[in-house]
Amino acid sequence: MKNFVTLAPFRAVPPLAPERLASALLFSVALCPAAWAQTSEARTLERVIVTGGRPSSLPTQIPTTTEGVRGEQVEQAINATDAQDALKYLPSLTVRKRYIGDHDHAVLATRASGSGNSARSLVYADGLLLSNLLGNGASFTPRWGLVTPEEIDRVDVLYGPFSAAYPGNSAGAIVDYVTRMPQRFEAHVKVQAFSQRHDLAQTHERYNGHQGSASLGSRDGALSWWVNLNRLDSDAQPMAFATRQVSQGTPGAAGTPVTGGVVQNNPRQQPWVLFGSTGQTHTVQDHAKLKLAYDFSPTVRAAYTLGLWRNDADRASASFLRDAAGQPVYSGTVNLDNRSYTLTPADLAPSQARLEHVAHGVSVKSHTRGLWDWEAAASLYDYHQDQVRTPTVALPGAEQGGPGRITDQDGTGWNTLALKGIWRPQGLQGPHIVEFGVQRDAFALRTLVSNTAAWIDGVPGTRVSAFTGDSTLSSLWVQDAWRFAPDWKAVLGGRWEHWRADNGSVSGASGTVALGARSESHLSPKAALSYQLTEAWSLKASLGRAVRMPTVSELYQGTVTTNQIVNNDPNLRPETSWTTEFSAERELAEGSLRGTVFFERSRDALYAQTDTRVSPNVTNIQNVDAVRTAGLEGAYQARNVGWKGVDLTGSLTFADSVITANARNPDSVGKWQPRVPRWRAGLLASYAPTERWNASLGARYSGRQYGQLDNSDTVDQVYQSFSRYFVTDVRMQYRVDAQWRLSAGIDNLNNRTYWAFHPYPQRTFHLELRCDL
Repeated sequence: MKNFVTLAPFRAVPPLAPERLASALLFSVALCPAAWAQTSEARTLERVIVTGGRPSSLPTQIPTTTEGVRGEQVEQAINATDAQDALKYLPSLTVRKRYIGDHDHAVLATRASGSGNSARSLVYADGLLLSNLLGNGASFTPRWGLVTPEEIDRVDVLYGPFSAAYPGNSAGAIVDYVTRMPQRFEAHVKVQAFSQRHDLAQTHERYNGHQGSASLGSRDGALSWWVNLNRLDSDAQPMAFATRQVSQGTPGAAGTPVTGGVVQNNPRQQPWVLFGSTGQTHTVQDHAKLKLAYDFSPTVRAAYTLGLWRNDADRASASFLRDAAGQPVYSGTVNLDNRSYTLTPADLAPSQARLEHVAHGVSVKSHTRGLWDWEAAASLYDYHQDQVRTPTVALPGAEQGGPGRITDQDGTGWNTLALKGIWRPQGLQGPHIVEFGVQRDAFALRTLVSNTAAWIDGVPGTRVSAFTGDSTLSSLWVQDAWRFAPDWKAVLGGRWEHWRADNGSVSGASGTVALGARSESHLSPKAALSYQLTEAWSLKASLGRAVRMPTVSELYQGTVTTNQIVNNDPNLRPETSWTTEFSAERELAEGSLRGTVFFERSRDALYAQTDTRVSPNVTNIQNVDAVRTAGLEGAYQARNVGWKGVDLTGSLTFADSVITANARNPDSVGKWQPRVPRWRAGLLASYAPTERWNASLGARYSGRQYGQLDNSDTVDQVYQSFSRYFVTDVRMQYRVDAQWRLSAGIDNLNNRTYWAFHPYPQRTFHLELRCDL
């Protein structure tokens, strides 16, 4: 068994038009030798089908490159404090995790999608949709808190929109967490502690945290159950800074004389001043999970999942400025270096978040592996409570209370329904395996911002703004895995989707503008071809279309002025992508080696940008006419490399992602797509000299990237920049006996300071004790 399990590969060649599909696929296969991880039915099923207590959202036939990691690999070799840490060393993936417990900015970035494009990937856990498709961006992250690291049985990642079983949001990748389900009684307890020393600007502090988890489960006849409880208490480094460009200061002696501001260049090489830090987060998160499964027969199982996630997050601010008496200054007109600046209460404002989200999932599934199999599944994710409070008075007075604002998202959430079937007209070993399904995904956004007389504990008062909107995506899909020759297989399919957005409105303090309903239908064809060249080498080529519909927040957020909506476009076009891939894979004695060529052409990409064609300029979510990405990906994994006990996995990705047309912002044409670096690499080496000891060394690299469409942010090691970086991680684990394990590790061992708009953690120490019964 491999450490990181590679499934199959696909993606390829120059821009492919749909009408050239057949000839392009055949041409790709003729180019060079490769592998689609396992062509024989027995080998494919071994890696793809999860039965019994291991539910999965994956189809049985995977027409794309797939990578995976086992839960035991995460436990042994990775300093995992959150579910997203399991993805840390998988090829071409980056999670923008700013601190331990980051729940609202940890976006998944993929080959051709940056960390600002959260709606271009899908994350599931046991069939539950964790991706937050209410919006697209940093604040619409997957609900990682619904999975804890110790629950993970395995994680599978599918690259690209090549499976008809998934909507257009799969353009980047699909992540599927399969969590544990016991076959006998078992119990687990784990405690963790972590600490980082953070030195940046005028912050020189140590930030600590701890986490505790307990799991209990068993199986009694037809019934199996699992309970997991987790509490995380974490202090993070400051996330942001109050700034002004030096040129915005008024020369002269006006204002309170202060010292302590930090002067540096911003990402556009313009001098600015950092007045203080904000967003220093103390988060306390509670996770509770109940899973039940009942076998009605040897071939039919029902499963239910209840997940609860709570988060109390307090974000503090600290001023760098000191007056003549040495006291901190938080607001008013200040004078620094003979220039005056005006600070508002919002510049250095604290905030409090109180969140409680609930998820339900239920499924009934057959797994006869005979002529027919079927599945019915439904899920619900509910923002049961979701409030963020901020003051409108300045610190330090705001610490005692005073007026403020409440942002309430009660009523927000999503639900899904899926009916799936598998038809094997000539049995499991026959030439055809047909999969098909009907799906409906519905999303509701409810955001109300109100004034309050007491920002810490007061009740909502007058309305400041409000946004509402609903969307539904109803889909039919089918794909046929056709083994038309002993060494050849084609997977041909299509997905028809009907999208509707309605109940949209944008409100200001005194008025509401309702928006009309919209509906569209789209067909997305998929095709893949694989060839087992030799027993060791296999080839695979794939092509797929993805239509990513605008999210409700992209459509229905803005401001109202004199009964007119400003800064929003309810007529946004969907983002349409054609992706091709070609892969070659070689099975090694104890591992695999894969090379993949991929190409993506996207029309009407959805980005926040400034329309320079109109005066005054308008900045909002807009369609970027065309983006082209071409790249190469290599992945290697092997056991017992050099000598027994040494396991190695590594990857290298090159992506040339360029904006090729953008009429609204011509300065961006020919520039790199934001947040997509040209080079990415990862390496994880582990060594188990004995059965009791395991040590690992990991390294992660990301090259130059930009945050702006016009690539004007050329300084990449400051606040609001997107840095290149090279960081290393270490971990060591000792098995005291059959039940007890002690682990210690360091993330960012080389103490690199780097940014993804916000600063990443610096050197962080981990200590962990685990008991398994």
